[in-house]
Amino acid sequence: MALSPLVMGIVNVTPDSFYPATRTRAGDAGITRGRELFDVGCDVVDVGGESTRPGADPVGLDEELARVLPVIRELALLGPVSVDTKKEEVARAAVHAGATIINDVSSTLLDVAAQLDVGYVAMHAQGDSKTMQLNPTYEDVVEEVSAFLGDVAARARSLGVRPLWIDPGIGFGKTVEHNLALLAHCRELVDLAQGYGAGVLVGTSRKRFLARLGAHELGVDERLEGSIATEAWAMLEGVSMVRVHDAVAAVQLRELLVRPVEEVVS
Repeated sequence: MALSPLVMGIVNVTPDSFYPATRTRAGDAGITRGRELFDVGCDVVDVGGESTRPGADPVGLDEELARVLPVIRELALLGPVSVDTKKEEVARAAVHAGATIINDVSSTLLDVAAQLDVGYVAMHAQGDSKTMQLNPTYEDVVEEVSAFLGDVAARARSLGVRPLWIDPGIGFGKTVEHNLALLAHCRELVDLAQGYGAGVLVGTSRKRFLARLGAHELGVDERLEGSIATEAWAMLEGVSMVRVHDAVAAVQLRELLVRPVEEVVS
């Protein structure tokens, strides 16, 4: 496993993101949450102004800019900030405001990251927010997602994008079985990424597939244990970063997993 997998905490400056506990409708609330995330040990704070949950409505450019820029300006003074967006204009403005990573669920902003000389997260998704969970279909989900991400990583390397992470897009156009298959093959994704000088980011936190693994379906408030279990698996398999809602638990998890490894190799 990576000796120091990063923890990316989430700030959703939105009224409709799927986990209500992390919604911050106003800029001041988003800044406060971001400060708390850095205080508890997050390495990166991810700021988004448009929900990408299944069924979410798109947000206009001006509204998204108004939501994220004040938060990014303040939080960038405290530590590394990523902007979670699909819009080029938002990505450029966010970097100007201090963001150092573009977290792109659409994997369409690679050239922008190269031009601005910032880090980049390329994620796989099938369909958009309105359609992605209607009938996700693959012949071989691991092979198809790996091929897509390998292509993005190759293009990123040719453009000199650093740092770079690839994200299999858990929950983005995937069934429960697809998500579990991708998690089971984390090590292969890590090996793929390393071939391009990249890392793997995994985001399982509170997602709906975790609700369907037990005897009855769990609400979003009941998915902490599944989140931590899958984050532990991802860390042990060598991913470089996990994106989380429950930052305190994730940071504690990393310390429990990583410290024994560091003691052995030191």
